[in-house]
Amino acid sequence: MNVDIEKVASAPSPPPPAAPSSSHPNTKETKLTTAQDADLSDSSDLDSPTTTPDEEEEEEEFIPPDGGLTAWSQVLAACLINMLAWGYPTAFGVYQLHYRDTLRLPEAQVSWIGSLQVFLAFALCIFSGRLADAGYIKSTIIAGTFLVVFGTFMTSLCKEYWQIFLAQGLCTGLGLGIIFMPPLSVVNSYFKRKKALALAISATGTGLGSVVFPAVIQYLIPKVGFAWAVRCAGFVALGISVVSVVLLRPVLKPRRSGPVFEWDAFREGPYLLFTLGAFLFFWALFFGSFFINAFARNIVGFSTTDSVQLLLITNGMSVVARPITGYLADNYIGPINMHAFQMFLLGCMFFFWLAVDSATGLYVFAIFLGFAMGAAQGVFGGALASLLKDPRKMGTRFGMVCTLCAFSSLAGPPTAGAIIDRSNGTYTWACVWAGTVVVLASFTIMSARIAVTGFKLAVKI
Repeated sequence: MNVDIEKVASAPSPPPPAAPSSSHPNTKETKLTTAQDADLSDSSDLDSPTTTPDEEEEEEEFIPPDGGLTAWSQVLAACLINMLAWGYPTAFGVYQLHYRDTLRLPEAQVSWIGSLQVFLAFALCIFSGRLADAGYIKSTIIAGTFLVVFGTFMTSLCKEYWQIFLAQGLCTGLGLGIIFMPPLSVVNSYFKRKKALALAISATGTGLGSVVFPAVIQYLIPKVGFAWAVRCAGFVALGISVVSVVLLRPVLKPRRSGPVFEWDAFREGPYLLFTLGAFLFFWALFFGSFFINAFARNIVGFSTTDSVQLLLITNGMSVVARPITGYLADNYIGPINMHAFQMFLLGCMFFFWLAVDSATGLYVFAIFLGFAMGAAQGVFGGALASLLKDPRKMGTRFGMVCTLCAFSSLAGPPTAGAIIDRSNGTYTWACVWAGTVVVLASFTIMSARIAVTGFKLAVKI
């Protein structure tokens, strides 16, 4: 720059400095100097199509409240939705007994109704999750609630297998899949340090729903008949949904743009391994809730009422397990560590099922099985959330995992039913199949953890 000043000083007729001419010999140097001075402003303009300053500022300034009345009310809303989204299909064991006795159909064929419900509840998560990220929280829940209530009322009118399959399996399943993801995405945005605990408490709704809905069906059938018992369950579902819609308060700015399915996510080793582990886990998970009451009645000799009470005990224990595992995951162990450990214990419980041959033993087993199932499911959302860096992608990434798990959950109960039918009604090989699959799933989840931390034991993640 000193050379430039000397050249200008030695020139015979220097131009006025306030109005330089574009044809001056030093125009090129002047333009270069101007470009250097304006480099910062130009580079920020070039970056603007990728990330706007407003978005960066909002992401930097946003801090999850991690507590407070509003935050915990979102947990309550998600708990209520989970009562419906997963409590309803988990309670299919009651319907399984009723349909098998009234329609005289094999276990595997009846299981397809409940499997279709679970499949759709998972499969539509990729779409409802993307809608949640885009900000359509309440409208998505309202649409899903309509399908659930309508399908439930239509089920009360059904007389044939194909009618039940369409009403309870297809229509209700579509509604369950639509309502699940939006509240989960909202809860995830309100918490950071207590995220696993908040998601685990919201997941207790699954256990509560799996107690409430079978109880409504089982204890109202003798008084008002099957049709009105199912309609009462529909009214319960409607009330739950209305309260949750009133409570929900989304806090993150909607992410309108972005793909429904992010294929690049599977290039991340931990996410890919976690997805594979979840796929195996949900393949065998519903074996316990779908078949423990049938085992009690057909093998141990329980009455229909007692077998349903056994299912209520199993589902009720899962309510106790979820907040405990969430608290331990947040404060001591880590969500992924806890998830893998509890999955391993659940796989062992399926093997322990082989030793049950009495009513007393079955009651004790039901308590431990329910606790193990609730503990394994309770930290599922928190474990996946711990792998995500952008909370605005929770709906999309979680929905992708759930959609893939839809196919394994669809095949799971019919697979178990087919094994039982081919084993002349015995449950030995079905228990071996379920235990092996879940233990393998726990090893896969642990592999995802190792992909993040390496071979280190004392790491909370």
